Amino acid sequence: MTEPNLIDPRKLYHTEEFPKQDQDTPALQTEMKPVPDCGENSYQGTNQLENRRVLVTGGDSGIGRAAAIAYAREGADVAIQFFPGEEEDAKQVAHYIEDAGRKALLLPFDLREESAPKEIIRQTVEAFGGLDTMVLNAGQQISCQSIADIPMEQVKDTFTINIIAMFALVKEAIPHLPAGSAIINTTSVQAFNPSEHLLDYAATKASIANFTIGLAKQLAPKGIRVNGVAPGPIWTPLQLDEGQPQDSIPEFGQQALLERAGQPVELAPVYVFLASNKASYVTAQIYGVTGGEAINL
Repeated sequence: MTEPNLIDPRKLYHTEEFPKQDQDTPALQTEMKPVPDCGENSYQGTNQLENRRVLVTGGDSGIGRAAAIAYAREGADVAIQFFPGEEEDAKQVAHYIEDAGRKALLLPFDLREESAPKEIIRQTVEAFGGLDTMVLNAGQQISCQSIADIPMEQVKDTFTINIIAMFALVKEAIPHLPAGSAIINTTSVQAFNPSEHLLDYAATKASIANFTIGLAKQLAPKGIRVNGVAPGPIWTPLQLDEGQPQDSIPEFGQQALLERAGQPVELAPVYVFLASNKASYVTAQIYGVTGGEAINL
């Protein structure tokens, strides 16, 4: 009798401590040790998103990169917004998209700039002839141990990048989104169980969760589904660019129920499902990919 293909989730990917490390802004995935697994060599598509026209913000590395690669291998053309200075990572993603036989569009924009959302949507629609899927994933995360020490400029930037730009991007995109379109927002386990050193970041992620459900109610009459994904401790450049206290990097993710940090590729199937027609009766939901930590609204 053929045995089932079972894999112990505790023993997948990187299970040891991470080397102590940090990076200056912008952090690059190519310089991380070990380099995160975004499905570059493993994700296999099954044409679930054939001919879709997708925008992924923060698509050069980490979770956005994994989603972009997966979407292309599922048959979609993919535009990726990324912070200027992260071209090295972004060009790699474009290569994977084009290698899958799909169109890639690179959009180097700083989401703190008020004009960026309008231009991102304009260029995407112009390049692909339309837009029907959005993964709003870009984020800033900077650790600060005390509210007395947190610069207000940082707070403003975190809210602008993480949630205000999300409002602006959706507002610009709505005239272009047909019935059947999907919006997937990246929130976080931090929205439900905030860490004391991530006050501003966690607050924006709670806002995103709330925004996701409210927007789903507003857009349901148009036939547009809106859902969110709440990652737990995932090994991405966000953690090395002041996203975690430097001393905590070696044990990052080790306290999860599955005893390790997650890899971006482990979220890709959820993003694919939520964008696909298989999720036709799924809207106003938050999907946790946390290694075991509970999420609640």
